[in-house]
Amino acid sequence: MDFRPLPIVPSLLGESPFWHPEQACLYWCDIPGKALHRFTPATAQHRQWALETEPGCCAPLPDGDLLLAMRDGLFRFNPDSGQRQRLAAPPYKPAQERFNDGRADPQGRLWVSTIYEPRDAPQAALYRWERGRLHRMAGDITVGNGLAFSPDGSTMYWSDTAAHCVYAFDFQLGEGVISGRRVFAEFPPKPADGDLSAYGGRPDGAAVDAEGAYWCAMFEGQRLLRLAPDGRVLQEVPLPVRCPTMPCFGGPDLRTLYLTTARYRRPPAELEAQPLAGCVLAARVAVPGLPVNFARG
Repeated sequence: MDFRPLPIVPSLLGESPFWHPEQACLYWCDIPGKALHRFTPATAQHRQWALETEPGCCAPLPDGDLLLAMRDGLFRFNPDSGQRQRLAAPPYKPAQERFNDGRADPQGRLWVSTIYEPRDAPQAALYRWERGRLHRMAGDITVGNGLAFSPDGSTMYWSDTAAHCVYAFDFQLGEGVISGRRVFAEFPPKPADGDLSAYGGRPDGAAVDAEGAYWCAMFEGQRLLRLAPDGRVLQEVPLPVRCPTMPCFGGPDLRTLYLTTARYRRPPAELEAQPLAGCVLAARVAVPGLPVNFARG
């Protein structure tokens, strides 16, 4: 695959990209950079909003606003004014935990993970935002990531990056209930000596395509994996950067794969060898992705 960077300054750690079909643009977050970005390919116009705290993920609302899950809570954000309105306080201690990866399900409920930043215990969780309330739906992980839904809405995926594991759940779309948690894919741990030369990475953000394949960014593994619904590796895509963070599908035909990446706290020698670190990369794919689900505020 021929990946090319968007013509803008790299993010520190890009995350949560999504293609907005009505605005024909790509949104994403820069978590440590405390910023939200928007890029319109047709005009090459880039806009950036500085935020008060770290944004973990973003999702579109039908009226043009966004939902932003941030360290200090869940917010409605207006791109025109740059103003945010808090909808919910954080259900955790912000000094130790923050919202991380998330997305809306086909019925518009926002599902959002947290990350337990000490990373020494599985104290992060998964929440569902519905009718003005956050509901705790699952736990026992350290770094919540990889949220995605199968094309028929019957399966939800969720990963623990720290544990090198992706889980699958049975998903009841009507009720928004999950059950039957099981291991979908598991990967070898990072070498104790820190040598990354043979390391395949750990599962970070993900997206599902129209055939039901799960595309997973392998952080520090310098690769993107396409997994079958039964967990088999269908395709391994080598990358020009060590730390991919999350893919999404965009463009009018949903056949442009966008991939956020990271440069935050990476070794100087690595950054010198990989100048595209932190860029949003784009490549064409054969199988289109699924359109973004709009959230309900």
